[in-house]
Amino acid sequence: MDDGLRLAIIGLGYVGLPLAIEFGRYRPVISFDTRVERVAQLKAGCDINLESTPDEIAAATYLTLTTDLEALRHCNCYIITVPTPIDQYKRPDLTPLLQASEMVGGLLKAGDLVIYESTVYPGCSEEDCAPVLEKISGLSYISRRDHQDAFFQCHDEGGFYLGYSPERVNPGDKERRLINVKKVTSGSTPEIAAKVDALYRQIITAGTHPVATIKIAEAAKVIENIQRDLNIALMNELAIIFNKMGIDTEAVLKAAGSKWNFLPFRPGLVGGHCIGVDPYYLTHKAQAVGYHPEIILAGRRLNDGMGFYVVAQLVKAMTKKRIHVEGAKVLVMGLTFKENCPDLRNTRVIDIVNELQAYNCDVDIYDPWVNSEESQQAYQITPIGEPQQHYYDALIIAVAHQQFIAMGAAAIRALTKPAAVIYDLKYVLPAEDSDLRL
Repeated sequence: MDDGLRLAIIGLGYVGLPLAIEFGRYRPVISFDTRVERVAQLKAGCDINLESTPDEIAAATYLTLTTDLEALRHCNCYIITVPTPIDQYKRPDLTPLLQASEMVGGLLKAGDLVIYESTVYPGCSEEDCAPVLEKISGLSYISRRDHQDAFFQCHDEGGFYLGYSPERVNPGDKERRLINVKKVTSGSTPEIAAKVDALYRQIITAGTHPVATIKIAEAAKVIENIQRDLNIALMNELAIIFNKMGIDTEAVLKAAGSKWNFLPFRPGLVGGHCIGVDPYYLTHKAQAVGYHPEIILAGRRLNDGMGFYVVAQLVKAMTKKRIHVEGAKVLVMGLTFKENCPDLRNTRVIDIVNELQAYNCDVDIYDPWVNSEESQQAYQITPIGEPQQHYYDALIIAVAHQQFIAMGAAAIRALTKPAAVIYDLKYVLPAEDSDLRL
């Protein structure tokens, strides 16, 4: 693989680690993270995210893990894989991305290539990140326009290039992994676009999908999750309507799903680092260019409000059963944003917990996938070890972990008092074994 690229990866999270491992099986790659503990764990073969196994890490024989930024100085291709969250006002928080750009800017040499994988709004890589790289490095960004304009040809020897290839990681999914999901690629000039595409084709067995501009690649990534967000919002609204009508939503969806072109979305909480976040990146950019998006934001409002809807339904059902809400003992099963993974980022289960606590309920959270230190740091929550038998006035199944499915209805019901309310958000139980379902 003598393509002249000396590869560095910035960030060793859900996106960066699988990338580092795959490249590290075939070519030298240096992977950098600021978290000393994270790097030490990975050197010992332990990925606490449970996305990569010790054997997979060990198989990356050409991979170097480091917290020393200077170790990257000889590299000439930097892949940035840091998070792009939102702030408390639901605005894009580019802090990690811009900080990573500053770090890389201090290492850049003429002719170097910087590839971004972080989810952003269209234009972010070139309009927000490139100026940071230029400022820190003193080099010029060489774009497609520059490449075509003879006036800018003199910049080629003193500039750097950009690529963008959005991540498509699905935490907890052991079938659709990095190498067998098609990768969108792009670059700031035609030649760089071809180089970026060739680089990823070295590891992506599913192939690549090159696009003409970086903005197209950025836009494609952000709408992937907007489409899912809106479809789930529709299911949530239908569930609310059908609940008011006394109709079983799951039965309706199964019936509708008997038609070949009905999409199999289900209602539920929408969190995580992608679906619950990415729409705000596009709506932010849309508003910046003078358009107020209505459908996207309507879907976001509905999905963001589902935790409060769930608690309102639970409290109503408890009241009907004459269960005193204040001081009631409530068990929430699941805290992660999705099933069978330890990922707590932007979990909307926290909305349920906070709302229950606002009613002065005594809330326990049970989640065998969660790292207690991480949940304490992120949400000031320490999950319990094992729930008590016949103890709870109400129980919410918020996440469909395999352990909860394996428990079965009898074991879950045994955790509650005889007159308790069980609310199954994820259709873990048969309809007759729960009091409420979405």
